[in-house]
Amino acid sequence: MQIRLAAELQKDSIVDGEGVRAVLWTQGCSHNCKGCHNPQTHSFDGGALIDFEEVKSWIDELEGHQGLTLSGGDPFFQPHECAEIAKYAKSKKLNIWCYTGFTFEALIEKSKKDPNIMELLKQIDILVDGKFILEQKSLDLLFRGSANQRIIDVPKSLKENKVSLVEKYYEEKNITNPLKREHMYI
Repeated sequence: MQIRLAAELQKDSIVDGEGVRAVLWTQGCSHNCKGCHNPQTHSFDGGALIDFEEVKSWIDELEGHQGLTLSGGDPFFQPHECAEIAKYAKSKKLNIWCYTGFTFEALIEKSKKDPNIMELLKQIDILVDGKFILEQKSLDLLFRGSANQRIIDVPKSLKENKVSLVEKYYEEKNITNPLKREHMYI
């Protein structure tokens, strides 16, 4: 099996979810958000096809990482492949964050026609959903680019059949720009 990726696994990210994370940048996205920070990942023909065994070996080499973040592009354009990678990462005790331009509600609706979408959702711990909206961009938001995007506890949301936000990421003390020293908390 192969997956189309924009780049090799990125190690040691501290901005793509909580803790030290690895990031898998998927290739392919049709959202075309104005101001997207990864427009090179939009083409469905770009990037490279990578064998799963290679991705697994990248994950096996991780040391000191708390989780794996699926980003892109949009991982939900390759739900089966991303679900398989997420399952493998979970077997290695990594938590899974995922960024998507789709809303949680849209993914639930789409999963009725494509069960791979639900299979991927079931592997995700935290979902950051919604298109990036340039007019709502803020550097003071934690783990998201624009104010419309939500940070969702996926297992709880699936269990309760409604969106459950991860409130700690919305608390005022956490909505700071880590690059501004005067706002850092020690």
